[in-house]
Amino acid sequence: MTAQIPSISQLKELAIPTPPVSYLPQTWGWLLLLLIVLSLLLLWGGRRWWQWRRDRYRREAQARLEALRLSLADPQSRLAALRALPGLLKRVAISMPGGEGARPLGGDAWMAFLTRSAPFPLPSQFAEDLFTLAYAPSSRVLDIPHGRIDEIFQLSRRWIGEHHVAV
Repeated sequence: MTAQIPSISQLKELAIPTPPVSYLPQTWGWLLLLLIVLSLLLLWGGRRWWQWRRDRYRREAQARLEALRLSLADPQSRLAALRALPGLLKRVAISMPGGEGARPLGGDAWMAFLTRSAPFPLPSQFAEDLFTLAYAPSSRVLDIPHGRIDEIFQLSRRWIGEHHVAV
């Protein structure tokens, strides 16, 4: 009896077996849970996108405020930057949803609006500082100490970023 030596040409590919478990969920519950999770993610993403678009005026105002703060270092543009701050706050108030009522406000009514829409207490000195920046003679505006100017800009930045919007 002679033994045959196998050759490589006799080899055959093995068939890939089917997986013993289906990749599809076995119950409708998992599919329902997947649909619920996907719809919640879609709703969350839509709301975040809507909020991002709604808060565009805040981002633009923050950028303008930063540009004003940077121009304080230049003596030629310091006065113009200080004078522009109250107008910037007014434009933010008018730009916010439902803020058209802020357009005619001035004096105590304007400060009441700022205080009402701020989630933090605004110091009473803030209204006087804004009035000084807007209407005082140039020499008086330029005489405001640098520390006080920094406080005014910090309060303004915080108010722009955190004010309440009635939607």
